[in-house]
Amino acid sequence: MQAFGCRLVRVPAFAADFPADTSFRRAESQTGVTLPLKRPIHKALYLQVRDALAERIASGQWKPGMSIANEGDLARELGVSGGTVRKALELMEAQRLITRRQGRGTFVRDQSSDDHAARFCRLRGSSGERFLSRASVHGISEGTADEQESRRLRLASGEAVYRIRKVRQHRGRVFMVRDAVVPAALFPGLPGRKELAGSIIMLAHAYGFLAGSGEERISLCAAEAGIAEALSVACGTPVIHLERVVLMLDGPPLEWSRAHCHLADSYYLAEVG
Repeated sequence: MQAFGCRLVRVPAFAADFPADTSFRRAESQTGVTLPLKRPIHKALYLQVRDALAERIASGQWKPGMSIANEGDLARELGVSGGTVRKALELMEAQRLITRRQGRGTFVRDQSSDDHAARFCRLRGSSGERFLSRASVHGISEGTADEQESRRLRLASGEAVYRIRKVRQHRGRVFMVRDAVVPAALFPGLPGRKELAGSIIMLAHAYGFLAGSGEERISLCAAEAGIAEALSVACGTPVIHLERVVLMLDGPPLEWSRAHCHLADSYYLAEVG
C-alpha cells in the first residue's frame, strides 16, 4: 500500500486559523500507514483524503471526464478505510468536483465547462434559461488593496490586487457590469492572460486552484453615471447590486466583486429548502 504521494490542494491556511504553536506532523491511517500530511493533525482524515484527491484534479493528473478508481481501490492505495474514502467522495460530489453515475462509476467534472463556470450565476431569462454567456473583460489594472478590499479578501495591509471590469450581455444587450478584485499573489501575470479573467472558476482552474463556495448579497441602488452609461439606462435608474465573495476550496477568498444589473425581462433565482 502507498501513502499519499501528492501535494495537497493549494489552500493556504490563515495565520489566525490555528494557534502559533500548532504542530504540523504526520498522522497514521487506520491501517497503520503513515500519511505525509501538510495539515494540522486535528483535520479530519476524510478531509485530508478529499484534499489529496482534489489535488489530482487541480494538477491535471485526473482529466475532465476521466473515470476514477472505485472506493475499494482508492482505500487500498491511500491506506485508509472504505468508509473514509466514501465520505471524501460524497463531499467531492457535493462540491462539484466529481459526478457519480449509477452503474457506470465516478467521473471527474470538467471545471472549465460553461455550465460549471456559470454555477455562481443565479440570473435567468424570461423562460427560465440560465445565462451561460461568458463575461467580456474590459480592463485589468494592478494596485494596492484599499481597506475594504483587504477586509473582503482577508489580505494584509499593502498587498497587491488586480481589479477587473467585466461586462455581460444577453441577446445583444448589456445587462451586467461587474467590478472584481483578486489577490495579485494568487494570479501572477494576470494582465497578460486577460482571456481567463472573465470567469473566476476558469481563472482559478488555470492557476491550479479549485473554487469552493460563494456568498452573494443582493440589494437595490440607483445607477451612477458610469454604470448607467454601460447599462444604457438613465442615470438614477434602480438596478440590482450583487456583492459576491468566491472562496477557494476550504480556503481564503479568490475574488470579491460588485455587480450592477438591469434585468428587464430576466430575474434572479434563489433556490431555497
